[in-house]
Amino acid sequence: METAQTLDRGLRLLHLVAEAPGGLTVTEAAARLGVGRAVVYRLATTLGAHGMIRRDGAGRLRLGAGVLHLARRAQPLVADAALPALRRLAEKVGATAHLTVAEGAEGFALAVVEPSWTQFHVAYRTGSRHPLELGAAGQAILAGRDGDYGYVTSAGQLQTGAYGVAAAVPGVDGLEASVGVVALSALNADVIGPQVVAAASAVSKALS
Repeated sequence: METAQTLDRGLRLLHLVAEAPGGLTVTEAAARLGVGRAVVYRLATTLGAHGMIRRDGAGRLRLGAGVLHLARRAQPLVADAALPALRRLAEKVGATAHLTVAEGAEGFALAVVEPSWTQFHVAYRTGSRHPLELGAAGQAILAGRDGDYGYVTSAGQLQTGAYGVAAAVPGVDGLEASVGVVALSALNADVIGPQVVAAASAVSKALS
């Protein structure tokens, strides 16, 4: 299959820089790409002109603010892809379903669906934020970092009297997220947990 070599190298460089929290020197990047330093300079200059890569005070290559802009623009697409699975989950379980994504040390509720047939349910706002360590949604994301895609439960950590079950979304490069449900009464995790895991897998397939 024919590919555009320069574009391929530029995208590979962007991925390398994204995976290096401390940044990369031009020499390190050249070695990993298997190209000369001059090639990396050209690629970095082009990506820098679009805000994708920047050079810090020490000359190391780091991600630029343009990547954040792209990520923000992509969020509605992710939410739209997840909504069918969230709707099915909310209706089946009778609890508010949500897709939560990691943003730094916080979980961000990107999409929320409330069940249509229940008299009472948790009002969970899209855009809500909370530390990843608190609540099933954030804890599931942390578990996913360790390769654990089973379900996680929580009780009263974010809201008194609220119960949550969540599971990390597996296998989507560049996305740390979880699917979960939250209710005003205790949830039967043995029954609902596998349904949440299945919904997380459905979201993964929708985004693949």
